[in-house]
Amino acid sequence: MSSSNTKAPANANTNAETAASNFLRTIIEADSATGKYDGRTDAMAHPLPKVITRFPPEPNGYLHIGHAKSICLNFGLARDYQGRCNMRFDDTNPEKEEQEYVDGILEAVKWLGFDWKDETGDHLYFASDYFDKLYEMAEYLIKAGHAYVDSQSAEEMSANRGSFSEPGKNSPYRDRTPEESLDLFRRMRAGEFKDGEHILRAKIDMASPNMNMRDPAIYRIRHAHHHRTGDAWCIYPMYDYAHPIEDAIENVTHSICTLEFQDHRPFYDWVLERLAEGGFFKRPLPHQYEFARLNVTYVVTSKRKLRQLVEEGVVDGWDDPRMSTLVGIRRRGFTSEAIQLFCDRTGTTKSDGWTDYSMLEAAVRDDLDAKARRAIAVLRPLKLIIDNFPENLVDECHASVHPHHPERGQRSFPITKELWIEEEDFMETPSKGYFRLFPGNKVRLKYGYIVECTGCDKDGNGKVVAVHCSYFPDSKSGTPGADNYKVKGTIHWVSATHALEAEVRLYDRLFSDPMPDAGGKDFKQCLNPNSKEVITAYLEQGMKGALADEKFQFERHGYFVADRVDHQPGRPVFNRVVTLKDSWGK
Repeated sequence: MSSSNTKAPANANTNAETAASNFLRTIIEADSATGKYDGRTDAMAHPLPKVITRFPPEPNGYLHIGHAKSICLNFGLARDYQGRCNMRFDDTNPEKEEQEYVDGILEAVKWLGFDWKDETGDHLYFASDYFDKLYEMAEYLIKAGHAYVDSQSAEEMSANRGSFSEPGKNSPYRDRTPEESLDLFRRMRAGEFKDGEHILRAKIDMASPNMNMRDPAIYRIRHAHHHRTGDAWCIYPMYDYAHPIEDAIENVTHSICTLEFQDHRPFYDWVLERLAEGGFFKRPLPHQYEFARLNVTYVVTSKRKLRQLVEEGVVDGWDDPRMSTLVGIRRRGFTSEAIQLFCDRTGTTKSDGWTDYSMLEAAVRDDLDAKARRAIAVLRPLKLIIDNFPENLVDECHASVHPHHPERGQRSFPITKELWIEEEDFMETPSKGYFRLFPGNKVRLKYGYIVECTGCDKDGNGKVVAVHCSYFPDSKSGTPGADNYKVKGTIHWVSATHALEAEVRLYDRLFSDPMPDAGGKDFKQCLNPNSKEVITAYLEQGMKGALADEKFQFERHGYFVADRVDHQPGRPVFNRVVTLKDSWGK
């Protein structure tokens, strides 16, 4: 039996015993108990695992958060039951597919912590690998009387398909002899006809209550260049025909799809049964199971709409940190472990529903809290001048790298006469319950001294441009004198002469409506105008060594990441990953 071809990340269940139960696990365990898939071997007579799943995206765009659920489910089940998950591209639609998307999808799956290689080989496959076999099987279906070439126009086919309340009508070409259909199909393959001139259909039942069984299309003519096979083919199989065959060729046991494919399952079974009758496949055959897709509020996952956002310049590309794409989520600073934790928490059911975006943010906080080193950042700077602080004194203050992990050591940063503090930490006329700086009030500079506000400077428009205070030399944190002072307020700060100036991008949800594309709404009318703000901030000097993609907790403000694209030595750029608390709509 092959071992798992997935890596077990932190915060994720690593075996069936510790994983939360769901209906798919129940099915897999029942199949294992009955020995349904015992004793199978591959074409080289190697033993096959009892559980083989697959993740089969079409390479026509970048993966999004909804795909993460399918990735984690398929690879996770294979991992937990000592099986394998095949990575397969359903590249049967050459007009929309590109190598760029293939590369992006593979990178995204690896980033999530999964792999498709094990000791038995590299289980990366493409539907285009099977074009010859798919064509051979289509010819068999024609010869066996299970398929025919239809020459109706697309409009005629649509009109004759019927509706949910009315049966369809047989095509006038449905009774073509297998010989005539086979001749036409081979001429389709040879490129004799234009797109749409003919189509190959399964011969099932035009009166079926399931619309998907009313003689569904199997092959269509497409004179289009394929990103892998070039111009070798001008006919391409339909997804519903290719999908079950690919599963069977790859010895998949549990073919896991989202609920919209539930009505397609009878055709999945029909294709495999007919081909098993023809000797192409042995039983037991793969079985399709459906689960509820992941629907997350405040995002859109339609590839068409995501592409529209990119092409119209609404966002800064597929990897814009506000996008629901995995490349965007990764650049935002969300971790793969947090995504797996989120997918695990959402559960696996057969009932459609919505998951609030705050649940995703909570998973990110839970993951980063234990990992992210701490730092001080002043995002909206206001000058604080300590009037009685010696002009040239540079006094070192200290704080832990991580409050819950003392083994990670201490960090140090200087306090000087002039500091940067947050604008909101001073009010000339304080409101009730305000305990930060105002004339006559004392506060602690976190990790530093107690200071007392003495006044402020204003510009010609009356705007406060600097705050003045005095400090108490015997009040430094960590010294015996610190206990002699009792204050209600503590504020953050950085040295104005030593701080690192950085570009900080404050990202928020791209949409202000929880369901931006529901109910016929124009999703672009639901855009959040405050989804991105770029500011100049000041960080403690130790942040000069931050590496691209390194995560931090900026104390008080939230979790931030050094941008994996734009962050460079001498030009630091940080993205806000998520705030410390969920304050959306409050």
